[in-house]
Amino acid sequence: MTQTEEKPTSQLSADDRATSWLAAFEDALRARDIARAAGLFATTSFWRDLIAFTWNLKTVENPDGVADLLTHTLHGTDPSGFRLSEPAGEDDGVITAWFEFETGVGRGGGLVRLVDEDGQDKAWTLLTTLRELKGHEEPRGVRRPMGAQHGADKNRRTWKEKRQDEAETLGSTEQPYVLVVGGGQGGIALGARLRQLGVPALVIDKQPRPGDQWRNRYKSLCLHDPVWYDHLPYLKFPDNWPVFAPKDKIGDWLESYVKTMEVPYWSSTVAKSASYSPETGEWTVLVERDGSPVTLRPRQLVLATGMSGKPNVPALAGQDVFRGDQHHSSAHPGPDAYAGKRCVVIGSNNSAFDICGALWEHDADVTMVQRSSTHIVKSDSLMEYGLGDLYSERALAAGVTTEKADLIFASLPYRILHEFQIPAYQAMADKDKDFYARLEASGFRHDWGDDGSGLFMKYLRRGSGYYIDVGAADLVANGQVKLAQGQVSHLTEDAVVLEDGTSLPADLVVYATGYGSMNGWAADLISQEVADKVGKCWGLGSDTTKDPGPWEGEQRNMWKPTQQEALWFHGGNLHQSRHYSLYLALQLKARHENIPTPVYALQQVHHLK
Repeated sequence: MTQTEEKPTSQLSADDRATSWLAAFEDALRARDIARAAGLFATTSFWRDLIAFTWNLKTVENPDGVADLLTHTLHGTDPSGFRLSEPAGEDDGVITAWFEFETGVGRGGGLVRLVDEDGQDKAWTLLTTLRELKGHEEPRGVRRPMGAQHGADKNRRTWKEKRQDEAETLGSTEQPYVLVVGGGQGGIALGARLRQLGVPALVIDKQPRPGDQWRNRYKSLCLHDPVWYDHLPYLKFPDNWPVFAPKDKIGDWLESYVKTMEVPYWSSTVAKSASYSPETGEWTVLVERDGSPVTLRPRQLVLATGMSGKPNVPALAGQDVFRGDQHHSSAHPGPDAYAGKRCVVIGSNNSAFDICGALWEHDADVTMVQRSSTHIVKSDSLMEYGLGDLYSERALAAGVTTEKADLIFASLPYRILHEFQIPAYQAMADKDKDFYARLEASGFRHDWGDDGSGLFMKYLRRGSGYYIDVGAADLVANGQVKLAQGQVSHLTEDAVVLEDGTSLPADLVVYATGYGSMNGWAADLISQEVADKVGKCWGLGSDTTKDPGPWEGEQRNMWKPTQQEALWFHGGNLHQSRHYSLYLALQLKARHENIPTPVYALQQVHHLK
C-alpha cells in the first residue's frame, strides 16, 4: 500500500478523497462491475443524469437505482477519463468535487458530493452532464470561424449573400431538420444552440417581430428574476444591464439576439396543423406565413410555445351581457384608459398584483379577487436569501459564474430540493414578519407552499401560486387595493358576483387566471390523441397541490424525449431556456448525425393534462 492509501479517510485531503472515489468509480465502470459501482453510493443517494448516460433527463435513487441505470446504459455509454476539474472542497463533512469525463460519443462534466458512510466515502449526490459531441464541437474559442476568406476566388459569396441564399431556400427547396414552433426566449435560445451545432433549424412565431411576446404584455411588466439569472446562451447581458429589465427592453434584446446569433426565424407565421408519419420519419406541418400557406416537413418538431402561452380564460355566466371591458391578463393593454374606473382583477398571483399596482397608480378603483391561497416573497429578500449565493454580483465575486450556478442548482435532486429551500424561506419570513402580519391582517390568505419550501418549489411543482413582491402587495396590505375572497359566480351588466352573493361593481374585469398546460398546444396543433399520448407537461409528481403523484423525479416531458416520437417540449423561464436548451440541442444534433441515442426510462404518462 502507498502511504496515502494507509491513511484513514478522515486524514486525507478533500482532493485525495474525491480523486480516489472517481478512480474507484471509473475502475468499476471500466470492468463493467455494476454491483461495485453501485456500492460506491450511499444508502440514501441520488444520481441525476442530463443525457450523458441515459439520453434523457433522469434521476435515480439509492444503489438499486444506480444499478438499474448502469445495467441499461453502461455498455453503450463507455465512460472514461474521470478527473477533477478544480480543487475539491469540504463543508460540514460533505466533499464537493467538480469533475470531467468522456463517453464514447462525447465529453461531459459533473458534480459529486461525498459523505462518510461506515468509514468509506460514498456518493450522496451525483450530477453527470453531456457538454459536447466528439467531432461535432461548436465553433467557439479556438474553433471559431475565420470569417474572412483570404485569397482570390471568382465564385466568392459574401456573408450577406450566403445569408440571403439560406433565407430563400430554407423551408422551400431545403427543409429544416428541426422546426421550433414559438419564437419567445425558449425558441430563440434553442435556435441559437442548433445554429452553432450546424443543425438545419427554423424558428417560427405568429408575432410580427421577435420580442413581441414581451412587448405586447401590460406596460408595467418587468422581469421579476435578476439579470444574472436571465442570460441567454453565448451572449450575456452587458454588465450595465438593469437588475430587473422592463418588458420592452427585453423584447428589443431578443430581437437583436436573433439577428446577432443568426437564428433562422420566420415572423408573422402561424402553425395551423401538424401530423407525423412513422413510415417517412417526418412531420407535415402546415403554416401560414404572411397570409400565404406553406408546407414544412421537418424530422423533429419542438413546441416552444411557453408555459405562459395558452391563456386559461374561465367561462362564466354573464360574460356576454357585461357592458365593460373584459380580457385575460395576457391581453391587458395597461392602465391608461382606466383612470377613475372600477376595476376587478380576478386572481392573486404575479400578473394580478402587477396589474392591480399599475391600475392603482393611475387612480383606478381596484379590487383583487383572491380565489385560493398565494405565496408572496419580497423581491429583495428573495435576492438575499434565495438567489444571492448563485446569481448575483456577490456570487460572481466568489467565482460562481452563471454557468456554474446552473450546474449547482441542477445538481440538487428534486426529491430533496425542498429541504434546501425551507431554511431560506424561514429566514425571509423572519426578516419580513411585520409585512406578513399586515398582509394577513388585511384578510389575504398567504402560504409558504405545502411544506414551507416557498417559491421555487411552487414553480417547479405547479408553475403558479406565487408573487415576487415589487411593491403591489403593500397596496393590498394597506387596503389601497381592496380585497375580495371567493369564487366567481357570474357577471352582470356592471358587476362581478361572487358565490357568496358579494357584488363587485366593475367597468373592467381582468382574468389573471393563469395558463393551461403546454400539451394543450399539442392538442390544438396535432391532435387530442397525441396530447393524451404525451400526457401532462410540467410538475414533478410531488403529490402536493396541483402536482399529483406518483413521483417522477424530473419535469414531466420537458427538454427530453416524449411518448410521441420526434416531438419535444421546450419552455420555462429565461434560466431554464438557457440551461436546458443545451441538452435538447445535443439530443437533436445526435439524431441529425445518426448517433445512436438509446433512451433510458422514457417518460411515462400518468396524467393527461
